[in-house]
Amino acid sequence: MSRLLPTAACAAAILAPMASRAETLLARYEVRAAGMQVMQIEAQFELEGPRYRLRARIRTTGLLNVLGRGDQVTSTEGAWRGTDPVPARYRVEGTWRGTKREVALDWPSPGQPVLSVLEPPIEPDRQPVPAALRLGTMDGLSALAKLTRIVAQTGRCDAAAAVYDGRRRADYTVQTEGMQILPQEGGFGGQALRCSFESRLLAGWRSDREAEWAQKPQPATAWLGRPLPGLQAIPVRIELPSRWLGSIRVVLQSVEPLPSGQEVAEKR
Repeated sequence: MSRLLPTAACAAAILAPMASRAETLLARYEVRAAGMQVMQIEAQFELEGPRYRLRARIRTTGLLNVLGRGDQVTSTEGAWRGTDPVPARYRVEGTWRGTKREVALDWPSPGQPVLSVLEPPIEPDRQPVPAALRLGTMDGLSALAKLTRIVAQTGRCDAAAAVYDGRRRADYTVQTEGMQILPQEGGFGGQALRCSFESRLLAGWRSDREAEWAQKPQPATAWLGRPLPGLQAIPVRIELPSRWLGSIRVVLQSVEPLPSGQEVAEKR
């Protein structure tokens, strides 16, 4: 306890929100695996105020382009109920390995997602997500919004979320590990809040390929910091294992405030 209290106080001082300077942030990330760049991510964070909005564009690079090019935009929007997001709309549009990918999820009532578009359709060997497991869920970007909100208000990252994306249903839990000084890398160096993740897939795995692996807890570590003083905390680094590429590292490269209403994280 004598160690936790100073750590929480320090985190709160670093990560406490400054509503007077609330802005939309555009962050660019590099994703590396096996020592090579494999993806680029542009993420747009709009988290202050009564509503939230996130957009992310993911593009494959390097070796992954040889194996199969991908370019996809994912977006979500909703309202806040305290630190809990109430998603209203989730969309995925793009192509992956030459296949069109599209998802449309809406929440006409809180906690009751309605899937209206899923392209390609669910594969015959994929375990379906029962209706009961869809209740009370949110999309993955809304879960990220929830984490940043909790960090901003408490200086800690203890959180949980039930996530459904149209194909899979997973439980995510996050725990505070403490403050850490990160060496300069990419677009960030300095104090950040270290958070440990664990995901458990409850339904939606490919029965003939993924069942044993998918049901095991999947760990990850994320660091949240303020690359721009006085603005909201965002993920600055993420590390997670993968089945085929070893450890995957996501590193913030740059971040900038956007003029109100400007859209950048979209396909061109």
